[in-house]
Amino acid sequence: MPTLPFAHVLSLSTAQTAIEAAATVAFAASGLLAAARKRLDAVGVCVVAGLTAFGGGTLRDVLLDRRPFFWVEHAGWLWGLLALCAAAMLFMRARHFAATERAILWPDALGLGLFTANGTQIALAAGMPPIVAVLMGMMTAVFGGVLRDIVCNEIPRAFSDHQPYAVCAFAGGWVVVLGHALRMDDWLVLAAGAGSATLLRLVAWWSGWTLPAWNTGEPRQE
Repeated sequence: MPTLPFAHVLSLSTAQTAIEAAATVAFAASGLLAAARKRLDAVGVCVVAGLTAFGGGTLRDVLLDRRPFFWVEHAGWLWGLLALCAAAMLFMRARHFAATERAILWPDALGLGLFTANGTQIALAAGMPPIVAVLMGMMTAVFGGVLRDIVCNEIPRAFSDHQPYAVCAFAGGWVVVLGHALRMDDWLVLAAGAGSATLLRLVAWWSGWTLPAWNTGEPRQE
């Protein structure tokens, strides 16, 4: 009996679940680092990590009228998040990670790409038009970080640092749409979309590429 190809073994639902889990961990790590930088207490750490990990996916599910929410469907992830927060507070100290912009960049960029691809694919599977699917993927990827920064009393970096963030997610979403139109294997479409958005974000950071600010002619207020 011939061996099934890898693409047949790895179904779309399996790939989406794996990617959503990896993205959740990546964004939770980003939230943990932000909470450590602000020296929050245990409740604050869990809330910031949870908002970062689940905020974007929850917004997507609300707009797509998708039930149950992905974190309700996989309730074990909530226990995993609490365990991750508890372990980080018990065992990780400043010598283990520097809670800086550079430390936050890596998990944040990875979560951006993974959530972009997964959110876009879910919207396409729900029959959404390509532009709506791409925007859903972008919101899935960006909104958790926006909530993280708001709760930490900062202007969201996605809006203020002038480095492409939502733009990278937007581009990664179109890679997913293109792969879907070309009838590529689902797991390859997800990998290509996630990889492209993550790579674009890292390249933008390494190269110092920035988006132009809106010049209204008024002196900039600090």
